[in-house]
Amino acid sequence: MQSFRRLCQHFFNPLHLFCRLRQAGVSGRVALGVCRAYERGVYRHLLG
Repeated sequence: MQSFRRLCQHFFNPLHLFCRLRQAGVSGRVALGVCRAYERGVYRHLLG
């Protein structure tokens, strides 16, 4: 169960999301805004 939690923490991490958005061609400023909103609205409640 611990390894599943670590896997989720990695894939749902805002920095991981930021990197994937940048690889998809999203500008840095937009990707940062999306990640900030995601971290505050989802990530803290999901795995915080």
